[in-house]
Amino acid sequence: MSRLMRQPFFIFITILAADQISKYWVRAELVLFEVRELIPGLFNLVYFTNTGAAFGLLAGDNTIGRRLFFVGVTLLALLLIFILYRQVRDQGRLPLLALTLIAAGAVGNLIDRVIFGAVTDFLDFYWRGYHWPAFNVADSAITVGVVLFLVASWRQRPVPPT
Repeated sequence: MSRLMRQPFFIFITILAADQISKYWVRAELVLFEVRELIPGLFNLVYFTNTGAAFGLLAGDNTIGRRLFFVGVTLLALLLIFILYRQVRDQGRLPLLALTLIAAGAVGNLIDRVIFGAVTDFLDFYWRGYHWPAFNVADSAITVGVVLFLVASWRQRPVPPT
């Protein structure tokens, strides 16, 4: 395996492991809907499940059709990430890191959907009465990856027209 591929592979495995281990711990230690206050007024550990997309969009009954839809969308996204990865592999480390984070997060949430039918969320940040929707390590990796990819795209020099 080339050096260019080893580092993203290590990052992918590390993020995926952190995601799955943290979700396993939450499912083992907390009861569904349990809240444990860690930093009063700012941060809780919670145990929620999400059958929908980000922020609970399209959440509803956990039907086989809904599960297949989200699995299919995730697999298409992973195919797109693979294609983009091949296109940007010579453009530096930032776009490769970004796509690696997005892929690791997508696979982490895909594992939850396939095995449990819903994604385990447990990080709950809030301020006064406002709670950000609960999320997990995979969601964080996807978000950071998207931001990094946008930064990498913005920093990329435009190709002059031919």
